[in-house]
Amino acid sequence: MIYPTISDLTKNGDFNRYEIALATAKCARMITSEYVEQREEAERSMTGNKETDKPLHALIDREVIDEKAVKLAIGRIHNGEYTIVHKEPVEEEEPVEVEPIDREAELARIAETLRGEDDEDED
Repeated sequence: MIYPTISDLTKNGDFNRYEIALATAKCARMITSEYVEQREEAERSMTGNKETDKPLHALIDREVIDEKAVKLAIGRIHNGEYTIVHKEPVEEEEPVEVEPIDREAELARIAETLRGEDDEDED
């Protein structure tokens, strides 16, 4: 079982379970990205010499390599290392009224414009 529990995290009433779950998932993704970056950096730094190279796991942050990402994320949220931020709701704009187009009048206007261009070409 993971400590702290969901009831411990929602005890203050600031956040609901859904917000905690989303924040935990995002934080766990960031921790996994940290691990991947550290592993890639460690692999690049290795020269291929078994005698002088340190083991791969020694070059990666011990906390990230030993614990699961979700467990670390919950711990970091509980300790305040990561905070959940409420975004301001986006205000909805008033709907714009659109008048229907009189198709016949619009087609007649376009036809008249085209006839006027043909008359100018003949001059």
